[in-house]
Amino acid sequence: MKGRTIYPGKAKGVALVSYEPIGFYGGVDMKSGIVIEKGHELEGKSVKGKILVFPYGKGSTVGSYVIYGLKKNGVAPLAIINKETETIVATGVILAGITCVDGIAIEKIENGNIVEINAKEKEAEVIIE
Repeated sequence: MKGRTIYPGKAKGVALVSYEPIGFYGGVDMKSGIVIEKGHELEGKSVKGKILVFPYGKGSTVGSYVIYGLKKNGVAPLAIINKETETIVATGVILAGITCVDGIAIEKIENGNIVEINAKEKEAEVIIE
């Protein structure tokens, strides 16, 4: 699948997929990488070392700092794939240096799929194995 690069890089790993938006501030613990939002489909799961797939972010602009904190604490996802990356997630991945792409049909990706991302300067390719 072709998409748009938000932050360039290469990554390959196991997909952790949410079809619900993710709010990082109050939704993901910055120290552990565990999703803590009550009732979220990923509640209790860790984003650490995963290819995190979700439609778009939601909530406070402090979410950008949480994404940065995940990286600083060594519990960040390897990469992020969105249907549409909004400002909060874009700012966070740029600050943290986390590969991120959007414009991807995330409904074609399932939990546990091995996903490879090659995000160049503007265009990105996502391969599902």
